[in-house]
Amino acid sequence: MADYLVSEIAQVLGRAIIRKDVPVRNLLYDSRRINSPEDSLFLAIPGERHNGHDFINDLYTKGVRNFLLSEDRDFANSFPQANFIFINNTLEALQNLASWHRNKFNIPVVAITGSNGKTIVKEWLYHVLEAECNIVRSPKSYNSQVGVPLSLWLMCSEHNLGIFEAGISRPGEMEKLRKMILPETGIFTNIGEAHQENFAGLKHKIQEKLRLFYSCHTIIYCKDHELLHQTILEDENLRNVSLFSWSEKDDAPMRIVKTVKIHGHCTIMAISGGKKYTVEIPFSDNASVENAMHVLAFLVQSGRFSSNNAKQFSSLPPIAMRLELKKGINNCTIINDSYNSDINSLAIALDMLRVQSQHGGKTVILSDLYQTGMNEETLYKRISGLLSEKEITGFIGIGAALLRNRHLFKVPSRFFSQTGEFINGFNPASFQNEAVLIKGSRKFEFEKISSLLEEKKHRTRLEINLNALVENLNFYRSLLNENTRVMVMVKALSYGSGSYEIASVLQYQRVDYLGVAIADEGVALRNAGITLPIMVMNPEPESFDLMIRYRLEPEIYSFPLLSAFSMAVARNQEAGYPVHIKIDTGMNRLGFQENETDELKRFLKESRNIVVKSVFSHLAASDDKAHDEFTRMQISLFEKFTTVLQSMLDYTFIRHILNSSGIERFGSAQFEMVRLGIGLYGFSPLYQPKLRNVSTLKSTILQVKKVKANDTIGYGRAGKTGNNITIGIVPIGYADGLNRKLSNGSGKFLVNNKMVPVIGNICMDMCMIDLTGTDAKEGDDVIIFGDDYPMTKLAEQLGTIPYEILTGISERVKRVY
Repeated sequence: MADYLVSEIAQVLGRAIIRKDVPVRNLLYDSRRINSPEDSLFLAIPGERHNGHDFINDLYTKGVRNFLLSEDRDFANSFPQANFIFINNTLEALQNLASWHRNKFNIPVVAITGSNGKTIVKEWLYHVLEAECNIVRSPKSYNSQVGVPLSLWLMCSEHNLGIFEAGISRPGEMEKLRKMILPETGIFTNIGEAHQENFAGLKHKIQEKLRLFYSCHTIIYCKDHELLHQTILEDENLRNVSLFSWSEKDDAPMRIVKTVKIHGHCTIMAISGGKKYTVEIPFSDNASVENAMHVLAFLVQSGRFSSNNAKQFSSLPPIAMRLELKKGINNCTIINDSYNSDINSLAIALDMLRVQSQHGGKTVILSDLYQTGMNEETLYKRISGLLSEKEITGFIGIGAALLRNRHLFKVPSRFFSQTGEFINGFNPASFQNEAVLIKGSRKFEFEKISSLLEEKKHRTRLEINLNALVENLNFYRSLLNENTRVMVMVKALSYGSGSYEIASVLQYQRVDYLGVAIADEGVALRNAGITLPIMVMNPEPESFDLMIRYRLEPEIYSFPLLSAFSMAVARNQEAGYPVHIKIDTGMNRLGFQENETDELKRFLKESRNIVVKSVFSHLAASDDKAHDEFTRMQISLFEKFTTVLQSMLDYTFIRHILNSSGIERFGSAQFEMVRLGIGLYGFSPLYQPKLRNVSTLKSTILQVKKVKANDTIGYGRAGKTGNNITIGIVPIGYADGLNRKLSNGSGKFLVNNKMVPVIGNICMDMCMIDLTGTDAKEGDDVIIFGDDYPMTKLAEQLGTIPYEILTGISERVKRVY
């Protein structure tokens, strides 16, 4: 990150009033996103809806002291402790500042443009190269006239590779981005109709985007995009640029010779310069495969391909698309997509809709699409074809253009001229046990439709970041030997995060086993389309027939249970049914003990209708160094027990003893499988900084009110005011899982980046917080725990562990994925 005195910046940009020469490290353009006010420079950029100059007073109050302005409203006199730099055009000044900063570094820089896939290619390049390079890259999708300079500002002397994405919406913009980025290598992902309205046609848009590469040494692109390939060959400004294309059809510097798609994964085989390259990615949709090929092409062209980064392809993370997955009415699943309104993003969203295998029906609610550059008939004929190709069972079109073209749609359809017409005729009974994709342009206000279809309207919500969960899974996989299998525990509603939703992601990521607590949890997963092997940790004899019917595999921890299940298997006329033998190595909970080894061997050897799938035990204190000797004793006893048992059977079984902290601290005891639990959700005694928070519990301020001094608040008049205070009422209480021990100052929540205490006793459905000294207002978010206020802090306040907090969150709290 840059670090300059404000006087240095003023010398680069223009006239200034400097009261105190201080360092500037952060460029701030959104008044709502203040992290470090004392070393930030606010860029007052006038926009279509808001003018940054209107927020100077608010920012000054919050501690910002450095401002870049294009309007002088006597700010210098109004704010006597602030520094001001005055220029004619704030945006141009930002870009000039970024160019000045960029020119201080001589490192290889990759620039990525195209219609789709820019962010994914950037993030996947980072993923495969981060172990060997110190990379600076665009955060999120920062690819605009504002986003690019803010990205370049992050560059510093420690970096040895830069990866930046660039997007445009009108002619002339790309030249400005090129002068800032100065890329050495360019990647052109693909070309499509998004943001077409300001260009004469696709070729014109390609020509404008190619301006990014006029000073490049090499361009990487797919030769199979014929218009792109031809336009590159025709551009006189690219005559001296080396072209490295890849193709699945023709000869090219990198030829894709084969792709094999199995169970949601794809193996890509390529040849370049007489060498063969093979990588496997955890996706099989066409867009992901194309994005991976761009990444592979860069590695091959730059000579960076190695066995180490080739392995990283297998753990490529899914990149957030701003899709929200929510539970809907009548056992529906709602996918709310407000990311893009073009045909390419629709195709990607439809792929996510198809993954919802827990439902037979798939319905799409779509508004008119704007700015596509296509005539109506061509556009909606293509959309109709997509719906048929993706096996959509129902379609609802909203908008005048869709209504005009209703004759093009083959799937069962309904059409409305506007959103209000659909809402007025809404019948909840018409949506039953189906997955519903809601995708509309902003003017159609489809959030109203989403609200109608959501099952729960409770303002308190648990947000689960599935991308973070997958990153944590991949981190733990990186600690394992190549052939070690992974069982993931999804008991207790996946530690409160949701049952099917988490299991579906884990199945897509090809974990080896799931673990649940009781048979009902396993049955629910089977009914939702989960086909992975599932171990039931606490089976009951009354559920054995049900378990066999749904192919659930029991933990067996005693002879009565072993005998009862063996009889159930015989009764159901099964043979060789898998079971998991639990042994007690010192936890003194469930499990066979060492003195029962001989009898257990005899029973298993004589049994013909069951087969031991795995033998396992549970570590009592693997997270505590003080008990390491005891843990090693448990591992040693486990190894001894399983060796003896294995010698008596004529087949092999899987062994597993390590839990999350065991994976971290006792890697030599991985055996054939490990069990991942709380670590998946971001909690670790050893690697906490390397894990991402998965769950954020949020609520909302319902009401703000003034309370006079010496008054009381809440039940039992437990909250007492010494002075006049401001309180907020929040709709979360102990019925939602908020522990009552957090009452009256013991607990604190995060509101607008400030910690505020609970005041008074926590009620069943709500609580009160002290907002005195904050600028909080009704409707503001209240963070009970999340990225900026870890659950571990809350656990410390309660004297408990994150497990108890997560699993205690009521099912009435809405889960948003």
